[in-house]
Amino acid sequence: MKLTIAALAIALSLGLTACSDKPPATGTEPGQSQAGSSSKASNEDLTQNKLHSFAQSLQLKYAVLSNVPDDNCDPSRAEGRCFQAQIRLTPDEDLSASDWAIYFSQMRPVLSVASPEFHIEHIQGDLHRLTPTAAFGGFKKGVSEIINFRGELWQLSEIDAMPNYYMVVEGLKPEVIASTEVKQDPDTGLELLPYVQPYTDAEKQYRRSSQDKLPWDTASVVFGQNADTPDDAGLAVASLIPKPDSVTWLEQTPVTLNAGIKLNPSHIATGVELQSLKAALLRLQRLGVSQSEQGLALNLLPLKGGQSEHYRLEIEAGGINLAAADAAGYSYGLASLAALLQLPADDTQSIALPQLRIQDGPRYPFRGMHLDVGRNFHSKAFVLSLLEQMAAYKLNVLHLHMADDEGWRLQIPGLPELTEIGSKRCHDLDENRCLLPQLGSGPNPETQVNGYYTTQDYIDILKFAAARQIQVIPSMDMPGHSRAAIKSMQARSRKLLAQGDSQATSQYLLADPEDATVYSSIQYYNDNTLNVCMESSYTFVAKVIDEIAKLHQAAGVPLKRYHIGADETAGAWLDSPACERFIAANSQRVADKSALGAYFIERVSQMLAERGIEAAGWSDGMSHVNPANMPSPVQSNIWDIVAHGGFKRAHAQANLGWDTVLSNPEVLYFDMPPAADPKEPGYYWASRSSNSRKLHSFMPDNLPANAEQWGDIEARPFVADDTEQLSPQGKRLSGPMAPGRGFVGLQGQLWSETIRSDTTAAYMIFPRLLVLAEKAWHKPDWELAYRHQGASYSQDSGYFGAEQRQAQAEDWHRLANILGHKELAKLDKAGVHYRLPLPGGRIKGGKLEANIIFPGLKIQYRRPGAEWQEYRGPVAIAAPLELRSVSPDGRRYGRVQPLN
Repeated sequence: MKLTIAALAIALSLGLTACSDKPPATGTEPGQSQAGSSSKASNEDLTQNKLHSFAQSLQLKYAVLSNVPDDNCDPSRAEGRCFQAQIRLTPDEDLSASDWAIYFSQMRPVLSVASPEFHIEHIQGDLHRLTPTAAFGGFKKGVSEIINFRGELWQLSEIDAMPNYYMVVEGLKPEVIASTEVKQDPDTGLELLPYVQPYTDAEKQYRRSSQDKLPWDTASVVFGQNADTPDDAGLAVASLIPKPDSVTWLEQTPVTLNAGIKLNPSHIATGVELQSLKAALLRLQRLGVSQSEQGLALNLLPLKGGQSEHYRLEIEAGGINLAAADAAGYSYGLASLAALLQLPADDTQSIALPQLRIQDGPRYPFRGMHLDVGRNFHSKAFVLSLLEQMAAYKLNVLHLHMADDEGWRLQIPGLPELTEIGSKRCHDLDENRCLLPQLGSGPNPETQVNGYYTTQDYIDILKFAAARQIQVIPSMDMPGHSRAAIKSMQARSRKLLAQGDSQATSQYLLADPEDATVYSSIQYYNDNTLNVCMESSYTFVAKVIDEIAKLHQAAGVPLKRYHIGADETAGAWLDSPACERFIAANSQRVADKSALGAYFIERVSQMLAERGIEAAGWSDGMSHVNPANMPSPVQSNIWDIVAHGGFKRAHAQANLGWDTVLSNPEVLYFDMPPAADPKEPGYYWASRSSNSRKLHSFMPDNLPANAEQWGDIEARPFVADDTEQLSPQGKRLSGPMAPGRGFVGLQGQLWSETIRSDTTAAYMIFPRLLVLAEKAWHKPDWELAYRHQGASYSQDSGYFGAEQRQAQAEDWHRLANILGHKELAKLDKAGVHYRLPLPGGRIKGGKLEANIIFPGLKIQYRRPGAEWQEYRGPVAIAAPLELRSVSPDGRRYGRVQPLN
């Protein structure tokens, strides 16, 4: 999870800088002194079978009672904001033993426990431990034990209650409480959390504050959101995603492709090999357009004077002419052919293309997607599927985030501990075999959230991406977010010491063993920041970079850019003897400890430059460096919230001439919920409703102007006063943007703290990825031009006029109809588990009226418990009702939307 740097500062000022509960130094299990309880019954008679039976039958329920702060909240924590929650334990059998503990993930720290029979303590990160006190009299069959507690800030989503609570007894194997395991909905394929009590009270459970104006996306609210979008299949006929620069109709009669295409590469541009177009041609084949001798001629021609990635496409009855200057241009032209196709409903219909001419090229040279596999692992197959769809919609960068606090996901030759230990989480408090459980991973290392890519896996990913003109930017976050690496190298050191190799124990050590600094990261770790004062840290970084570079070389795609991370570095090093010595020896370069983080980024960036690799990092960490100490070019990802003034940092870094990639979380963080509904997966610190239409509304070339159409996280208006202007030299508002000069593109992000499966990852990414592709490739006329003289924007400032708003709405109608009538069917065919949206609905005059964000998708309705029926128009029926959407292939259903 990422928070703004302002939020980090607030958190630190609110007393979140201490984390007193550390994992025990030994492998002993809790009970006795760790929980402060006295043993009422010995565990000698508690066998593994008994523990297993108890954990299997114990019913655990989790409920958020209220997010409304009251006088019992701790005023010294989080400005007195807290929530009330309840854990209910109902056993199906007696258990008199008290030397047990229940470990669980709690996203917000527990502040106090109101139930005197139980104690909850924070271990590390989100890991907590629940133990009985001396007042507990044992479990009795059928008698519920209720633990009421208060936690920091709020819990506004059912997803906050992490799964896989587990019981631990000394000498026995941990047992997962079966009632807290994730289930799967057979209709939607989505995760179900049956232990979580549904939210029912919007005022008490779904409001962040008394000023919160965000409406819950109920059926009636969604109906209003969709009301202006017509269902017009004609808007999709000759339209495609992303929209081209220009389209000229040649004839009304379509060209049939029933016989496929006949490729004629005899005049292909110099230097372009036909093999480089294989992936794009295979996608056409999967959509029903194969190559044959009888097919329509597809002539590949050179685009004289053409720029990289540009193409010209002409479709006529006599054949298709595709001109480009490079493999990317040809591939994108073939992708446009695929995008123009309307999949036939059955075998009796022809595959046809409209006769037209397209002149096209990208808005931005950087069109990226970020995938976090560090928090929860995602399979190689998923990565390849994502790359396939990125290529289909002309995205060209995969930012692969492979290391974080919760996991290291890439095999590094010579450092086997990184994956032997750092790639999995299990119940080992000493972390000799694995990392501590986090994010509801549970005690077992075999779960799907654990895993890593072998060197061959990574080489395969690189080759697959290169064949689709996609650059892979690897990222191993440092110096913060580095707990997996730190713990792996500590385990390595212990192992080497035990083997008698004392010389090698400190070679790659990342933490100062004498460091007494007390700090807490945003994710509540007190040990996740590598020590930037130790030469062994730089030896480790160099080793990792060099080994990754070798893998790129083996794949035939040299490593061009490496993402350092550099974000959310907590207040580490303040009491590190290693840093005292380092500053004393380097006082001319590093004046005091406040400059150590910048020193690390600058040094690693120069280390990369010496290897011919460009450096990239997140905007908060990059803002601390001295630009004069940085190589060129440099990439910075802007993840600052616009409503919090995030445009200022974007302007400042673009004005430095850095490659500034907009990654603003309100619309570009795909781990944010796609609807304002507590059942939707995803974090919500920046936005609680980031649907496709909001992403479409984004005006990236004028960040502050988005204040005219957006609210903040509580749907309240905000003012964006653009006093720190973006210089004309820092950003080019028209024409191609040269690398190293200002805003170079957009990047969608998926952080995976709450994303445990490939299915959920696809649900969160798609179809938002298609709208991202639209924004990154095409600049619409309705976007508000940037005012270099400065301006103050709000919902009342009036720069974004009625004519532009109408053009924006019409552009959305086009895009929504393409998705509903054409593109989602192609995702079905590719096996992509995209999100099926919640329908809107209302009862008016005794009749049901329903709509959906993507016209063309079918809607079904029923009375609760009755058979589903297809909605074809207003129908006489009374509430309560249930609505759901259906995929074009009829094989999947969306989540059920109640209409009361």
